[in-house]
Amino acid sequence: MSQVHPCQSSNGQTHPPRTALRPKLQASVRLFLALWPAPALRAALATQASHWHWPATARRVDASALHLTLHFIGPVPQARLQEVAQGLERPCPRFALVLDQSELWPNRCATLCPREVPGALLALQATLADALRSLALPVEPRAFRPHVTLARRAAGALPPEVPEALRWPVRGYALVRSAGGHYTPIARYPLGPRPETRGQRPLSPR
Repeated sequence: MSQVHPCQSSNGQTHPPRTALRPKLQASVRLFLALWPAPALRAALATQASHWHWPATARRVDASALHLTLHFIGPVPQARLQEVAQGLERPCPRFALVLDQSELWPNRCATLCPREVPGALLALQATLADALRSLALPVEPRAFRPHVTLARRAAGALPPEVPEALRWPVRGYALVRSAGGHYTPIARYPLGPRPETRGQRPLSPR
């Protein structure tokens, strides 16, 4: 019985190898926008997490990875990285955020949230949504629920009875790359002074 060559059909016609028909995959990076804590606040968040009672199944978030997500973007072509990083810079004022409520969500995530969400945080998140749309990047349709995830698979976890309120002076946001469970800020964007202080001169000491 005659054999058919892998690149030749039974009627004798020759075709290119299947691998040659596959389009070349474009390198991409997974990105998200987040509030990125300063070292002192990061340490305080880790201490707060240590006061929970965790089940054996819980997967605690490493202190170096703690953050508050503003927008999950997903995969972006490597070739667009500089364009995207530049396009996500938006002028917004600084503000303060207080994390004072521990919550265990139905998806088994243990979180630390603000009881009151500052209007400036909502405005920042909305402004960045507009920036993403202008770059033809996706914006999640679900409602924004600001939180810091402390652990996953945490069903049955017990938060401290009286959690310490952590004050977060927000001075900027970051574009973060996610790879293999590790998060790396690749661009940082400082926020400006609060509107009521902009243009004011500092008081002279008496």
